[in-house]
Amino acid sequence: MTLFLISLIPYLIFTIVKTKKSFHMLQQNFYDDDCRYFKWILANITKIAYETDMLFVLLVCTIFFEVGVTIGLFIILYGIIFINYNKKKVVAKKPLVITARIKRLSFTIFLMYFIMIIPFIVNFSYDNLVYAYLLLGLVTYLNPFVVMTANVINKPIEKCVYLSYKFKAMKKLKSMEIPVVGITGSYGKTSSKNIINDILNVKFDSFATPKSFNTPYGLIRSINNYLDKFNNIFIAEMGAFRIGEIKQNCKLVKPKYGIITSIGEAHLESFGSRENIMKGKFELVESLPSDGLAILNGDDEYQLKYNIKNNCNVKWIGIDNKDVDVYATNIKLSGSGTSFDCIFKGDKTKYKFNTKLLGKHNVYNILAGILLGKELGLSIEELQRGVSSVKTIEHRLELKKYGNINIIDDAYNSNPVGSKMAVEVLGLMEGTKIIVTPGMIELGSKQYELNHKFGEYISKVCDYTILIGEKQTKPIYDGLVDNGYDKKKIFVLNDVRDAFPLMNKLADKNTYVLLENDLPDLFNE
Repeated sequence: MTLFLISLIPYLIFTIVKTKKSFHMLQQNFYDDDCRYFKWILANITKIAYETDMLFVLLVCTIFFEVGVTIGLFIILYGIIFINYNKKKVVAKKPLVITARIKRLSFTIFLMYFIMIIPFIVNFSYDNLVYAYLLLGLVTYLNPFVVMTANVINKPIEKCVYLSYKFKAMKKLKSMEIPVVGITGSYGKTSSKNIINDILNVKFDSFATPKSFNTPYGLIRSINNYLDKFNNIFIAEMGAFRIGEIKQNCKLVKPKYGIITSIGEAHLESFGSRENIMKGKFELVESLPSDGLAILNGDDEYQLKYNIKNNCNVKWIGIDNKDVDVYATNIKLSGSGTSFDCIFKGDKTKYKFNTKLLGKHNVYNILAGILLGKELGLSIEELQRGVSSVKTIEHRLELKKYGNINIIDDAYNSNPVGSKMAVEVLGLMEGTKIIVTPGMIELGSKQYELNHKFGEYISKVCDYTILIGEKQTKPIYDGLVDNGYDKKKIFVLNDVRDAFPLMNKLADKNTYVLLENDLPDLFNE
């Protein structure tokens, strides 16, 4: 018995490490919401099936060996498996967060393993040792499915936990009686949220949901843990993968003001169609009270043509479309930021605004902040001060230095419109232009077509192109070559970290490098 328990040590260490990896994928897939984790398993079934621990089947041979040999082989086998598994370890771009939910899952899996092992301990016999080892090996080999099973077992518990925190958050928000601004869109939500928060903070003590806390869980956590009694405006970013999710968020926070940044093709695969994306995003506007205000983009054809089922006040921003409530003109970009003139409906005066941010899409976000700020009583001077104080947003066209290279970091989740705008920004810079990208994901049946177009845009601007992942970036490669781009200037790598020494080789004294999209770990090739 003692030898049996000792032999389990390398096995248990490996099982813990493998379970942690499965937890990481489960967490990145929103705890299997809409079967996302199960779909990830199916998409990577070959990789999962050919893990080194499949060698556990060799233990069947030990049925003919002595007990000491069987135990020794088990220890050696899982020692080798663990060492080999650790060699493949990579730095996670989004590491596993040990939340209370992960701890509850860990306890459930511990119970599952304990229930499985206890019969062998109670009725221990060296005659059954091989069968015990084979069962243990099989369960760990199927670890991603074990984690999925534990997640299903825990669902009723998680539902109760969710409801208790939800009611607590709703009660807290109701007691504060502060206006809530909801922000959604296919892209630009986080940028818009941060920009508007910086503008409003010139006069108010506004609070915006941190990071990308845009799910019901994220909103609940933001309210319960971060919103304090001194805040007098709450800005809530709202994300969605399917129809009904924005409506669910609105029932939770009850926004009075709503902003839609864009109607694009992000998450087209989960929504199913662009029409569904439109309906999903407009759930925000249609959830506003009759005295509420919706701020929409007059340059977005999908927002213009949507039939809004609400009688709330609606105001429009624009750049190309001048028949709006506020528009920007005379836009100028440079290495230090953007300047533009702002014109309000009924007022012919041109008001000058300056920002450290880059890109036309950020001008739209700023216009939404200006219009909302004006509605809430900010003067032109306060708005100008607010816009100039807007901080650059991490990984969203953020200017950085890497040695002598100027980095334009737009690594946070690319989309068709945002990626095109990022390339346009790169095109305005003077010097050698390089792009590093793994392409775009979650675009459904249009994934090849849209990435091919992305390659076309790149071909017109970039001196060198560094693609990350041969299979993932094949459409971009085709788009480049089909537009006559020099193949010698295309480099295909499997790890983004290898791009940095290559950038140094390609760079001259004045080089700009666009880092466009940094895929989450579950999309690594």
